[in-house]
Amino acid sequence: MHPLLIATVALAVCCVVFAAFFSVARRLDNYGIVDIVWSYAFGLVALLYVALATGWAPRRWLVAALVTAWSLRLGTYLCRRVMGHHPEEDGRYKEMRTRWATNFSWEMAKFYQFQAVSVVILSTPFLLAIGRSETAFTALDYAALGLFAVSILGESLADAQLAAFKKDPANKSKVCDRGLWSASRHPNYFFVWLTWVSFALLALPAAWGWLGLIAPAAILYLLLFVTGIPMTEEQSIRSRGDAYRAYQRRVSAFVPWFPKKI
Repeated sequence: MHPLLIATVALAVCCVVFAAFFSVARRLDNYGIVDIVWSYAFGLVALLYVALATGWAPRRWLVAALVTAWSLRLGTYLCRRVMGHHPEEDGRYKEMRTRWATNFSWEMAKFYQFQAVSVVILSTPFLLAIGRSETAFTALDYAALGLFAVSILGESLADAQLAAFKKDPANKSKVCDRGLWSASRHPNYFFVWLTWVSFALLALPAAWGWLGLIAPAAILYLLLFVTGIPMTEEQSIRSRGDAYRAYQRRVSAFVPWFPKKI
């Protein structure tokens, strides 16, 4: 099957899935579940690509396994977080309710469909990597696998450190600046981005493989300038005030680095 046709099938499936979960979100009155659906959708799309695309079978299944492992880890983590706070909604979606107050339901329905489109666009490296015809693993494949391992371990460690910090009642309203969070204000985002770089490396040798670089570039842009760091830090300043501002002055925003001495 032609790659464009495969991507079209994936888009149709994602649009249906996100529309179904939009209905669920309306019944729950918690639109934050879109983060869970978005995370799990990448595993679904990767498995769909394996079923429909051609390419060397060991690499196809390796790519699917890596994507599914990342998808399940992130989706499950977000499911526990979102549903653990239900019916309270994430601050980002409270802000959307205010911003879209005059036509909220329609705007949110469009937002859910935009997430479906974003999954397919960001899945471009998967389709390219799965379609590669080389019948052996290359040095770049091994480099991508190593980077993926570092990334998912770093992401898991950052999430675990933050969860442990929040569990301690003594840390209520305090800023987590322990472990990886003492070197980066958003180590989880940094390692998520590295994961997408590893996917792009797997796609790079394919015909039109450079298109796989769109995914990590888009993720980096979103994290740095749109829905990642800006919205998260606005919420942190609202809830923690000067303590978070001091943390901003000391600690790198994204790339882990030695904190400044103030």
